[in-house]
Amino acid sequence: MEGIESSRPELSSGLFPEWSLAFWTLCSVIVPVLITLWCSFRRSRRQGLIQDILRKSKHDWQDTDLFSQPTYCCVCSQHILQGAFCNCCGLCVDEGCLKKADRRFLCKEIMMRGEGGIRTSMVHHWIRGNVPLCSYCVICKQQCGTQPKLCDYRCVWCQQTVHDECIQNSLKSERCELGEFRNLIIPPYYLFNVSQMRKDRRMDYGKLAASCGKNWTPVIILANTRSGNNMGETLLGQFKILLNPIQVFELTKTTPAKALQLCTWLPYNSARLLVCGGDGTVGWVLDAIDDMKIKGQEQYIPQVAILPLGTGNDLSNTLGWGAGYAGEVPVEHILRNVMDADAIRLDRWKVQITNKGYYNLRKLKVFSMNNYFSIGPDALMALNFHAHREKSPSLFSSRIINKAVYFFYGTKDCLVQECKDLDKKVELELDGERIDLPSLEGIIVLNIAYWGGGCRLWEGMGDEPYPLARHDDGLLEVVGVSGSFHCAQIQVKLANPIRLGQAHTVRLILKKSKMPMQVDGEPWAQGPCTVTITHKTHALMLYHSGEQTDDDVSSVSEQELAKDHTDEDT
Repeated sequence: MEGIESSRPELSSGLFPEWSLAFWTLCSVIVPVLITLWCSFRRSRRQGLIQDILRKSKHDWQDTDLFSQPTYCCVCSQHILQGAFCNCCGLCVDEGCLKKADRRFLCKEIMMRGEGGIRTSMVHHWIRGNVPLCSYCVICKQQCGTQPKLCDYRCVWCQQTVHDECIQNSLKSERCELGEFRNLIIPPYYLFNVSQMRKDRRMDYGKLAASCGKNWTPVIILANTRSGNNMGETLLGQFKILLNPIQVFELTKTTPAKALQLCTWLPYNSARLLVCGGDGTVGWVLDAIDDMKIKGQEQYIPQVAILPLGTGNDLSNTLGWGAGYAGEVPVEHILRNVMDADAIRLDRWKVQITNKGYYNLRKLKVFSMNNYFSIGPDALMALNFHAHREKSPSLFSSRIINKAVYFFYGTKDCLVQECKDLDKKVELELDGERIDLPSLEGIIVLNIAYWGGGCRLWEGMGDEPYPLARHDDGLLEVVGVSGSFHCAQIQVKLANPIRLGQAHTVRLILKKSKMPMQVDGEPWAQGPCTVTITHKTHALMLYHSGEQTDDDVSSVSEQELAKDHTDEDT
């Protein structure tokens, strides 16, 4: 009995470590899970409260997890790593100080408030701290923002900076001249004056514009945040800092037609438009401008510049704005280019597609064309790319990835040749004259010099004396390609296109089967039909000569020389 009794404590002492180990193992698993769940709950609740504050605020707050440079809260003056900043006035605050910042600081005033007569000036709007790097005091000309604390002031309109010790009461009440970009900014007092004038049913904006200067050409920014490399959202904030926020529109929230109504508040033929997006976005905006002509608002039509954010950007390349923007140039330089750009005309064309339906009923589709129309392998690549981007848009956020996908589908078509024997399926007429087609897989009708993301298609290798393509001569250039591999050879200047001719009117008849077609990068699969391309109108564009390549310079000089000879002959 004594032996049995003595073994019981040993048994219980052996079980205790096993239960203890199981308990602590369970705790080590459950406790971190509970802590994670609690933290995520608190974080989501905090984010909900912050979003509610941001939504109700008069500031255009954007929260960030990490500021890109040393930043100090404008309320508590503490150094902060994360928080929120205003896209319009540039205020930076800690998350806990958002409500205080809303009560204490005014944002940029879009339009002056109050009653009274015509106003012609405004005072500085100073914000303390977080001045731009390498900024200098307007009084003593020494560098600002050099101390590791909240210090010095910046005017949200003219962007001038001044030291704490240099700012005076006279400077606080001094008239603001709006800085370097005064000729592009719509001042709040101008909008106030227009509002007062409209109440009195007077519409003489020319008199009001005199207070803004004789060289005043206000710019309106239209940005597509879904284009190409998704830089639109960053650009929106940078433009709002430099301009009046009412001049900056996001096309995913405001349609071009609605944004362009701001032009009707400006003097005749004074506005300039900067479209941040791809060629498709530019076409969308130009269609809205055409609608202004129909409404009788032709005197308000702006001149259009382009900031290329898309994949191909052939129209932007033709007009000297470059093949693509990736943030390498500051927005201040972009605005200077817009101020210095020259006005030109761009031909716009009507593409009319008549489908042959049942019982010979014809269905009509109409498109506007700025760049080119094509049928064949390049349209097939665009169609495949478009289909996959619609399924997974998040995967196509990089210009490099987009071009790689195009390359993949081009390589695939070299092997499959889905568009072969096109010459047997179509008939082509140029100005009413039927063209005998050689063996082809694709036909491209060009309005501009560039095609396929930077290739001067009509000129080819430049070894043959063909007249240069122009975008304002009322002529279309028509070429053929023998396949995807031929397209690749043309792009690297190893081959010439099959030049079919130039014409004022192009008519193409697809007799049988279904073929891929595209207009300015918008593709679709098309059955038997008749395609007719005729001149529609002209668009007022801005041409920037600073981004020209050697090919562009030689092309422009040759065009000017040819024009001079023509003038001499006449």
